[in-house]
Amino acid sequence: MDQGNTAFVLFSAALVLLMTPGLAFFYGGLVKAKSVVSMIMLSFGSLALIAVLWVLYGYAITFADVGDAGWVGIPHLLGIDTTAIGLSAQVAESAAPTGAFPELAFVSFQATFAIITVALISGAIADRAKFGAWMVFAGIWATLVYFPVAGWVFNFTPEDDGGWIVDKLGAIDFAGGTAVHINAGAAALAIAIVLGKRFGFSRGITQPHNVPLTLIGASLLWFGWFGFNAGSQLAADGVASLVVINTIAAPAAAMLGWISIEKIRHGKGTSIGAASGAIAGLVAITPACASIEPVWAIVLGVIAGSACALAVDLKFRFGFDDSLDVVGIHLVGGVIGTLFIGLVGADVGLFFGFGFDQLAAQALGAAAVFGYSFVMALAIGFAIEKTMGFRVQAEAELAGIDTSVHGEEAYSFGSDRQV
Repeated sequence: MDQGNTAFVLFSAALVLLMTPGLAFFYGGLVKAKSVVSMIMLSFGSLALIAVLWVLYGYAITFADVGDAGWVGIPHLLGIDTTAIGLSAQVAESAAPTGAFPELAFVSFQATFAIITVALISGAIADRAKFGAWMVFAGIWATLVYFPVAGWVFNFTPEDDGGWIVDKLGAIDFAGGTAVHINAGAAALAIAIVLGKRFGFSRGITQPHNVPLTLIGASLLWFGWFGFNAGSQLAADGVASLVVINTIAAPAAAMLGWISIEKIRHGKGTSIGAASGAIAGLVAITPACASIEPVWAIVLGVIAGSACALAVDLKFRFGFDDSLDVVGIHLVGGVIGTLFIGLVGADVGLFFGFGFDQLAAQALGAAAVFGYSFVMALAIGFAIEKTMGFRVQAEAELAGIDTSVHGEEAYSFGSDRQV
């Protein structure tokens, strides 16, 4: 067992877990003051539920052909063999090129990916979703969509019997452009359609109620993203070093791209635009971070930041209310980053004379994840809406849903209300 790589994987898992509270703050600052508790709870609820489901059966589904996983539980944990904590041979060969580490370190790292992916979706339904209905959706969607799709991408082995997107199709997705961002973006589009538009839906329907909170959230996301991207190497080596510099360069360039578009269109570059641009760049670099040189990471960042700044207006053109632009940032950014590999990826890119094969593989992988996630999320969302109801009552939505759903207020300065 390599203790250095073990520490690296465990620390990366902690960084990625921090991203979910960071996302809660990022989203929380963007909604109106009377909905911030509800918005934050959608992320924290996802963390609680998906962590439990991952331990119970999520890992076993995602990595069903690895070791003793089967379809229920974690090998060596649920009474199978509690003394065996070494990485199974299959995973050790594929996932730890410079040394083995305990399998439970890998289980923990992958758990944080499942949590943040589900939480990302919640931004599409801000200000109008029931907490209980969201939790039901999150559990079903994770079970039927995220766990299998993550297996398509992350369950790869040298024996070529793992995830079909990587092994069979040959697509490259280093840290989850398809499994995380396109997956979440497609689901966000679906449930935004299910819940319908907020009352008074239009440009500027609500302004961020707390800009510093959003910027704090974006900062925590960027910090945690180093674990997300570099940690996916599962070893503290040269590839991880390349990933880190790309994870600095791409979002920085994307910030410049986003605020430049704002300046051209509206005359002012905003702090919310800078934060959103950074997230767009982080999304885009996720699948490509180990496949491109830092200069190309800058190019990708500028493209992603500019394109996502324009894409957030798609909801007004097509009439779906994606409250916090999950589609415009995560779906669009994920697609851009995934396809960019086929253009300039090292030893595979079209621009370097390697033909269209890699670009075709990237496009097919992205399309498969989008189609499956969108259809499944639409079906799950409509089923919940027709049974228990997904949207809060109109009165609660107009007044702000914190008190009606959670019985709390985010801000009660000077309040003498009895508790």
